[in-house]
Amino acid sequence: MSVDEEIHFFSWDDRRDIAHPGNREKTLLFCVEHFINCAKESLQLHGHFSVALSGGSTPKAIYEILSKAPYSNEIDWKKVLLFWSDERNVPPTNPENNYAMAMNAGFKDLPLVDTHIFRMEAEKEIITHAQNYENQIRLTLHSRPFDLMMLGMGEDGHTASLFPNTLALEEKKHLVVANEVPQKNSWRMTMTFPLINQARNIVLYVIGKSKQEMVRHVFLEKNHPPFPVENIGSSSNKALWILDSQAAKSLLEAKNLSPSKT
Repeated sequence: MSVDEEIHFFSWDDRRDIAHPGNREKTLLFCVEHFINCAKESLQLHGHFSVALSGGSTPKAIYEILSKAPYSNEIDWKKVLLFWSDERNVPPTNPENNYAMAMNAGFKDLPLVDTHIFRMEAEKEIITHAQNYENQIRLTLHSRPFDLMMLGMGEDGHTASLFPNTLALEEKKHLVVANEVPQKNSWRMTMTFPLINQARNIVLYVIGKSKQEMVRHVFLEKNHPPFPVENIGSSSNKALWILDSQAAKSLLEAKNLSPSKT
């Protein structure tokens, strides 16, 4: 474990690293800078940056900062490939739609190439369109993994649209599936663990007091069966959890660290 003056960063286990930049504002800026660093590294390595965006309030705040100067000037957006890690069964005119949220949060103002934006069409024929989305990923990326997989964590321990007690948790073959979520009385389209855990950078953004309890369950308690988010990351490809001071409270106490004040 290493700790510097500005950020607590430590390896939790062989599958997960923790970054605690400080309060909400500092954490959001760290997330934006991490996104930019992943993009620059990918562009240098292979000339494009493929990212699977997430829904939720924290990613929305990241997009709002990222799409404005000076951060928006840091990336060659014409070489960015935008995908989504999951989508609700609603049209893009619905404010609950993850594609619409990301575009309205600032991506529509960036110089993206239209043919590099791959929306999940989950509002109808969701099973067929899930297979089409998987085919699109294979056609676009070939055998390459995503450069950045953006994820969040729900208060029930779900990530993407991989909810507790749903069939998509058991998927071993498909990269994208339609997932019935009885507790939400809806269907969702979602990337699956086999695809998520291949990404070059797997990041979970967890911010706020409402996430404290689930963070404690995931990291400090034994859960049988585990919450879906616990399946993110592997010994050969670790996931990075970025948490603010409120979400990280129990982990900092376990490591005898005080919340970062920066």
